[in-house]
Amino acid sequence: MSALAPTLQAFFTDRLMRQRQASSHTLSSYRDTMKLLVRFAAERRKVQPVQLEISDLDSALISAFLDHREHECGNSVRTRNTRLTAIRSLFRYAALRHPEHAEIIQRVLSIPPKRFERRLVSFLTDAEVEALLSAPDRATWVGRRDHTLIATAVQTGLRASELIGLRTSDVHLGVGPHISCLGKGRKQRITPLTTPVAAVLRSWLSEPRSQGRELVFTTRSGGMLSRDALEHRLARCVAKAITRCSSFQGKRITLHVLRHTAAMRLLRAGIDLSIIALWLGHEQMETTQIYLHADLALKEKALARTTPVNTRPGRYRAPDTLLAFLEAL
Repeated sequence: MSALAPTLQAFFTDRLMRQRQASSHTLSSYRDTMKLLVRFAAERRKVQPVQLEISDLDSALISAFLDHREHECGNSVRTRNTRLTAIRSLFRYAALRHPEHAEIIQRVLSIPPKRFERRLVSFLTDAEVEALLSAPDRATWVGRRDHTLIATAVQTGLRASELIGLRTSDVHLGVGPHISCLGKGRKQRITPLTTPVAAVLRSWLSEPRSQGRELVFTTRSGGMLSRDALEHRLARCVAKAITRCSSFQGKRITLHVLRHTAAMRLLRAGIDLSIIALWLGHEQMETTQIYLHADLALKEKALARTTPVNTRPGRYRAPDTLLAFLEAL
């Protein structure tokens, strides 16, 4: 067995699981990256994966792997950078165990992430939110579930994974109704609920089929929903909502768009960015600032407060006493 195989195994069992106690999402992401990389390297070096050496994974091969995933497999630049993050984490760990490969490791660690265009976030208007909430058929159990899920997502801004894993014990509908959830990075946070959304959740949890279930949102058989299932249900609701709100045409609506919508509604209500960051579970304020760039209304308000060019300074004075009286009203 080569030196790479035990190092790779120890990276997962010792570094990620024992030392860092990485989440299941991180483990699965890093696992997928390593599987793709090992297969690619074994094919290029004409050896079995277990025979790969650390020296086989030089900077030229890593760069070729990243280019292959982007250009031939259709990965986005964000996904490419995510793959690179996992690889760099492995090589930082390998540097401690194999200093004899320090030169190769350092060259891999020097591979920079790729820059990409940052698009403005997409969000729903109030009219679109109302049309989307009206789309599910609330005469059926699935329709009531979808309506409750969309209402909760738009108001709380929970991530898709947080909605999927939301437990009935996390929903508190007494005095000061709120949702408590364990979010990204295993950060616990509490999100308050408005009275209408609390009422919708209370009605949903009181249904016979919801009684005794651990999860708030489930399949018909009581199993956990997948992200694909959530996106599929949302797409069906959007297709129905188009008949009531034509502005949905050409928009790509995902669960993350509902999260953006929650943030934009808070921003337009005058809530400070630091509060919005806490609301969404953002670790850094820079992440929340994307919503400032997306809100044209805020920029128009700022423009309205500025003084036009070539305007004479001074206060406006009504030219007539009658006009002065009317202006004072």
